[in-house]
Amino acid sequence: MGAALLGILGAASCASPQDVQYTREVAKDYERQVHDLERQNKELEMRYRDLETRYQRERRSGMSEGQVDASFTRRLEDLASMIDGIEGPVEDVERFDVEGGYILMIQDRILFDSGSAELGPEGTTALGNLAAEIAAVPHGQIVVRGHTDSDPVRKPSTLEKFPRGNLQLSAERAVSVAAYLISGNKVAATDVVVMGFGPHNPLRANDTAESKRMNRRVEIFVSDPEG
Repeated sequence: MGAALLGILGAASCASPQDVQYTREVAKDYERQVHDLERQNKELEMRYRDLETRYQRERRSGMSEGQVDASFTRRLEDLASMIDGIEGPVEDVERFDVEGGYILMIQDRILFDSGSAELGPEGTTALGNLAAEIAAVPHGQIVVRGHTDSDPVRKPSTLEKFPRGNLQLSAERAVSVAAYLISGNKVAATDVVVMGFGPHNPLRANDTAESKRMNRRVEIFVSDPEG
């Protein structure tokens, strides 16, 4: 980076004072951009380490990621059948009782802005109510799963934040929901597992706007207490 800045300033040595000032401002802006990218990279590394720690903890406890996924995929199939049986529109927050616990299904539009993994005010309020509901009754493991529709990420600003597309976006959204649930000891961090599926495991075919809306969701599976 230093060599690049010296090159910019060196090229400006024969320019007018106005050009020199402009070049210096461009160089400072470049430095700020580099600093912001480094900060964002550190944040992503911290999130990755946190997810890796959780994964290793689950492995030590005897439940591998494959076992978790197979178990909850079966319940997802049950969920899809239940949704097909609903008369009328699916609400933004729905609860479905399934074998071994229950699933809270939350539409992404009340949690996040388009292309974002940052919780908005409406999403924070909804999750606060759901966290209280979860904490009020004894429970076992909690699995937070993020999902998107099949439309690829194309917007440059969104791709800059999520270069791996929908899979990364869904994982980051699941992390945001899980982080909120465990903040302030609402639920125990050791109970929470996070997964991102991107456009995989859709509830409906991605052939209509309504079906895509239903596929853009976060699911919270709350298992019954063990024993």
